[in-house]
Amino acid sequence: MEELGRKSLEEFKRSEKFPIIVVLENIRSAYNVGSVFRTADAFLIEAIYIIGYSAKPPHKEVKKTALGADETIDWKYFKTTTEAIEELRTKNYKVFAVEQAEGSYELQALDFEAKEKIAVVFGNEVTGVEQSTIQLCDGCIEIPQLGMKHSLNIATAAGVVLWELVRKKL
Repeated sequence: MEELGRKSLEEFKRSEKFPIIVVLENIRSAYNVGSVFRTADAFLIEAIYIIGYSAKPPHKEVKKTALGADETIDWKYFKTTTEAIEELRTKNYKVFAVEQAEGSYELQALDFEAKEKIAVVFGNEVTGVEQSTIQLCDGCIEIPQLGMKHSLNIATAAGVVLWELVRKKL
């Protein structure tokens, strides 16, 4: 572990996080939720907001895929996405749905200031981000997809989006 340069739990908690919050809206799979925790830990993401019927720690399947990241990443539960977005607005976050939509921004074309606060909403594996949520957002971010399939698993999409946002802030 020492050779890998991994932080201790105390060092991680003290580390400056990127001003990015992940919002998980009604995610069916607890394994996907746990995977997002693990990705958020890898990229020093500020927090995860868990919405609706999405599984939350200490759920067994979340813990299995989070591999301890459920203990390192700050998270908060909200009954509705509207409540979460209202809190984000009070903290001066720009909020974007990760969704294929008319007028969406291509992920690679986004340009944010290093200290700019960004929240990204990931939706249900089947139905995506709810339309009512999209209407509350500052826009939609779309991951360009070049093959036959035009959707990614939410955990995969989170990895792609979070890396791109962090990479631009490095």
